[in-house]
Amino acid sequence: MSSFRTAWKKLVLGQSLSRAQAIIGALAGIASISGAVISLAQYAHPANTGDLVAVVQAAGSRGAVTDATVEVLTSQNALVATLTPDATGRVTQELKEGVYVVRVSHPKYEADVRRVQVQPRQTVEVRANLRAGSSTTLHDGSSSPTNVDRAVNKGVNAVLKALRF
Repeated sequence: MSSFRTAWKKLVLGQSLSRAQAIIGALAGIASISGAVISLAQYAHPANTGDLVAVVQAAGSRGAVTDATVEVLTSQNALVATLTPDATGRVTQELKEGVYVVRVSHPKYEADVRRVQVQPRQTVEVRANLRAGSSTTLHDGSSSPTNVDRAVNKGVNAVLKALRF
């Protein structure tokens, strides 16, 4: 029991208290720095990327079309991503800066094709309101080049003309 009293006196009256304060101060500093690093991690997006958000809805009803296909293509028609909307009809994709073609298709609706420009650290939102009808499909399930590809090529040509290529 006397060793406990000696330790307690030493902690309360002497040197051990300053040591405890130093340890507590160091731990508080580590916690503070860790919190700052975690909060800054959200800004760690590469400087040359932005976000594309597409919202897919049925025209008229504004109901989400969750089983649509959202394709993101380069201006040269190279496929970048194929996405499926969530329960709210939204898809999100991080993309490098540049011009893209967003093609939204569903067997029960006409395809919707848009050209978008992605800017660094910005979000581009596309609202696709699919109209009743049928997108023409071939026997292998691919979209008919007569409708979708013409629309994509028309959009790409407009971009190239606007950019003076």
